[in-house]
Amino acid sequence: MPVGGLVPRVTENAADLVVRNAKIHTGDPSRPAAQAIAVRDGRVLAVGDDHDMGGHVGPATRVVDALGRRMVPGLNDSHLHVIRGGLNYVLELRWDGVPSLHEGLSLLREQAARTPKGQWVRVVGGWSAEQFAERRLPTVAELNAAAPDTPVFVLHLYQSAVLNRAALRAAGFTRDTPEPRGGQIVRGRDGEPTGMLLAAPSALILYSTLAKAPVLNGEDKKVSTRHFLRELNRFGLTSAIDAAGGFQNFPDNYATVVDLAKTGQLSLRIAYHLFPQTAGQEIADLTRWVETARPEDGDEWLRLNGAGENLTWAAADFENFAQPRPELASDYEAEFEKAVRLLMENGWGFRLHATYDETIRRDLAVFERLAAEGLFPSGNRWLFDHAETVTEDSLDRIAALGGALSVQNRLSFQGEAFVRRYGIGAAAAAPPIRAMLERGLTVGAGTDATRVSTYNPWVALHWLVSGRTVGDVLVRPPSNRVDRQTALAMFTTAGAELTGEQDIKGFLRPGYLGDFTVLSEDYFTVPEPAIPHIESLLTVVGGRIVYAAGEYEGLDEELPPVTPAWSPVAHFGGYQSADLARLGGVRQAELIGEAVDEAGEHLRWRVHRGLVPQRGDAYGDGFLDPCVSL
Repeated sequence: MPVGGLVPRVTENAADLVVRNAKIHTGDPSRPAAQAIAVRDGRVLAVGDDHDMGGHVGPATRVVDALGRRMVPGLNDSHLHVIRGGLNYVLELRWDGVPSLHEGLSLLREQAARTPKGQWVRVVGGWSAEQFAERRLPTVAELNAAAPDTPVFVLHLYQSAVLNRAALRAAGFTRDTPEPRGGQIVRGRDGEPTGMLLAAPSALILYSTLAKAPVLNGEDKKVSTRHFLRELNRFGLTSAIDAAGGFQNFPDNYATVVDLAKTGQLSLRIAYHLFPQTAGQEIADLTRWVETARPEDGDEWLRLNGAGENLTWAAADFENFAQPRPELASDYEAEFEKAVRLLMENGWGFRLHATYDETIRRDLAVFERLAAEGLFPSGNRWLFDHAETVTEDSLDRIAALGGALSVQNRLSFQGEAFVRRYGIGAAAAAPPIRAMLERGLTVGAGTDATRVSTYNPWVALHWLVSGRTVGDVLVRPPSNRVDRQTALAMFTTAGAELTGEQDIKGFLRPGYLGDFTVLSEDYFTVPEPAIPHIESLLTVVGGRIVYAAGEYEGLDEELPPVTPAWSPVAHFGGYQSADLARLGGVRQAELIGEAVDEAGEHLRWRVHRGLVPQRGDAYGDGFLDPCVSL
């Protein structure tokens, strides 16, 4: 856009992009604040005041006025299932940010009407019953009414899934289906499945059922992944560390991001991990991988970062806080030690899913035995993920062994369940973030999206600084919260350290990658409850404008249309943004209106069945007046 006072001139030092008139938080202690930034060949050329940019503006330089808005380094989610999420994004109906079950069911009903025969409507992660005004899950009856003939699968956290009749048929559940190990099929008096599946405590039954739904073809996978990456760019994400996960096979499920990287179509930098998928075959898989690849052999867009978040299946605990802590096999250490030794001897780092301190202590005992041989600390990066109940003694042992941590806002969505299981005292220290940081440990922050938490990083940042759940329940006290600057560093510089890129990423300084975002609201001054509603107006990765909204709409790269055309994303988009003006009294009135609507539906049901006489006048659309007295 035209910018007064900056006259293009022919110069050998011209930038590709200059953003001026910004309130820049650089993250760089040597220059924490600035007004303008110049990028050339994907790297930061200069950071300074507006007048410092004159010598970097040539005839081909794009100059963008930030209009006084806040700019921060690009966010880096240190634990995001971005590869798996991209392969499924356009197939999923998102309830992320939806304020009421009434509204969620309305979206579901509309989507079911357009979903073709043979396809499913699936709501998979990013929401919790606690975020809804009704504070409850949908019932099977509600799903049957919303979609009588279209399979519907609704996943709720690591705890349960609700299926309608059509989904039970499509998944092959009958009275003769045996109970899966670690899961439960809820049955009625007649022995038939009701439509409720429970993780007891393993979520495998939930994920294996979801895996029965149709998948996309190759080209649609690329389109889906590109739109998912654009959705992440929408919130200021410029990098992510993919934590692999179940049902994510290498190399098959990685092929899409590899193909996009080859053609320069990634808009997010991805560091990925490899996760052995078959129990009993883990050592063979890891051996094959360490013989064919080395971490960091990739580039700034796509790079291998190590193994995990499981090394062996037997060593992984569960995170379903509605169930008691699982007891792991008493002898898992033998195979686990083989896996760790293999990786450390071959220069591979790793990450480990570990929810409970009981698991962490057992893993640390293995590491300490290997430390006697010089394998810890050895310079290979390794970390624990999650660590909700890790103790200070274990943190001291992690520090001594050269480890790090990555924490996620899983308790944004499961905080109430954790309190019910373990009490508010335990929840106050879950996880003990301040104790981690006080020991000088690298602590990255992430979301663990998409099957439980939302991929919106500002929800996680709000959780870090406020200690509140998405249901607005205060769980963590001030002594276990962090300030906004520290929280942002956990989403920027810490993530760079976890991938060994701390010398090129995380700060805005000359020579570093040109990754940054201009925000819709000033993160450092906006009222705390508004933090989850921040979005990016301009996201830049390597000097490329990959997302643009508001005044900047149209400056980003064009994407192909969402396919298939019936996709929920094509009609509703992804995360459901809240209008900040509606968060107070207006929203309260709207919720009352929704309750009146539900009362009207209930009245019509009673009249239809002859339980009460019809009274009052009908609306023009045939609805009965829900406000009449009975």
